[in-house]
Amino acid sequence: MKELVVDIAKALVDNPEEVVVEEIEDKDGLILKLTVSKDDMGKVIGKQGRIAKAIRTVVKSAANKEKIKVSLEIV
Repeated sequence: MKELVVDIAKALVDNPEEVVVEEIEDKDGLILKLTVSKDDMGKVIGKQGRIAKAIRTVVKSAANKEKIKVSLEIV
């Protein structure tokens, strides 16, 4: 899951070297925290959050295939 988010985020931003994804396991499943540079935050979120929603949809779809619960946080 982590590699999927990293690949998508690096394709969207101007500073791909600043893309960091942290995996945190908790009782509910897996939490992925995506961090990008301040200048690229708008590119990852998109207008009215459409790109962020699309990334979450792709990640949840891949997680369903592996039968795990994943949530994505963009910080």
